[in-house]
Amino acid sequence: MASHRVMPKARVAVLLSGRGSNFAALLFASRAPDCPYEIVMAISDIADAPGLDIARAEEVPVFTPPADNKAAFEVAVNRLLVHAKIDVVALAGFMRILSASFVERWEGRILNIHPSLLPKYKGLRTHARALIDGETHSGCSVHLVTAKLDDGPVLGQTPVAIMPGEDVEALANRVLIAEHELYPRVLAAFCRR
Repeated sequence: MASHRVMPKARVAVLLSGRGSNFAALLFASRAPDCPYEIVMAISDIADAPGLDIARAEEVPVFTPPADNKAAFEVAVNRLLVHAKIDVVALAGFMRILSASFVERWEGRILNIHPSLLPKYKGLRTHARALIDGETHSGCSVHLVTAKLDDGPVLGQTPVAIMPGEDVEALANRVLIAEHELYPRVLAAFCRR
């Protein structure tokens, strides 16, 4: 009987700044036996980000390097990633723009989730802009991070219909559900490559 070699799981660090819902989606998906990645740390630029409470409760190591100096913060984050032998960095509601030098250091290994169908609506206020423009769909995209904001190759998207008379909050809530399904699936596919 031929034995098949079990591939080691990709080691993923999640960077977050907020409530941690995408972090939680990635983490809970990682617990499936066939998931090809494991979440080994959560890093935040906001020391009291609610997402870190989720990480602590789920026994994921948490790191909050001082964030007042961007260069020093990135040096500290890079040191953590290298020390932990991280394979992939997943940005999940991480609101700080990373420097070109940091992104280049991890090029091809940083993913981000963005609440629009890229290349439409890069940056902030994506849902409001889609509503103002009379779009029929919004949605979410997972993309590789490059030095240009929300500009890297798109790895996956989920369109979400905009309902008549819908407000920004209602649209954002439904897009978030799509994000929670899309991000773990795309990250898993990326880690299996």
